[in-house]
Amino acid sequence: MMVEPSRSRREEPGPTSASYTKPQVSLLQPSQKKKKTRPFKLFQLFRSLFRSFPIVTPSCTLPAIPESKRPRGAKVTGTLFGYRNGRVSLSIQENSRCLPSIVLELAMQTSFLQKEMSLGMVRIALECDKRLGEKERMELLEEPLWTLYCNGKKSGFGVKREATEDDLKVMELLMPVSMGAGVLPGNSDVEGSDGELAYMRAHFEQVVGSRDSETLYMLGPDGNSGPELTIFFVRI
Repeated sequence: MMVEPSRSRREEPGPTSASYTKPQVSLLQPSQKKKKTRPFKLFQLFRSLFRSFPIVTPSCTLPAIPESKRPRGAKVTGTLFGYRNGRVSLSIQENSRCLPSIVLELAMQTSFLQKEMSLGMVRIALECDKRLGEKERMELLEEPLWTLYCNGKKSGFGVKREATEDDLKVMELLMPVSMGAGVLPGNSDVEGSDGELAYMRAHFEQVVGSRDSETLYMLGPDGNSGPELTIFFVRI
């Protein structure tokens, strides 16, 4: 009696990690649809998150330029962020989904900036020196070292640096946020268990005055000038 050899059952290959690509669309979508609301003051939202500070009115040497008289520029995303007891950093992005095109670490405490913002008008000026004898100047925002002024008062220096891993984590967390202010959980290794990272993000109009001057004007939700925050870059 002959026994037919058993036919081996052909097994279909299962899915492998190489054949599966995790969709990344969810990382690019905002957390909720944008609702139509009345224009609001970003500084009011920012101030409500922190204690009130005693106010000393500073003198400001940089006057505001009427919106109707200033030239139009490209729209970029600007983010001011830092730990409560640490220094403030400024990130400028083409939009909230892009890598930062520039990151500046400012020698200014977050608590100091919060106090200045409670006035409702902030002028940040960053100045750098021209290098004598240079035939070709570098792009203005590529300058590595700046003298920092806040509302007319010298506040130390600003240093351009590469975006760190922590910076990129913050930008990724804020990817759905086009405009707003708040706090993010802190890094316990850096600031302790109670450390929180404060941020304020908005659209800015980037106006190039010349090879040696650029200005960022904060925009409101309606696309017009919003809360009074202006950042000047000047090479003198």
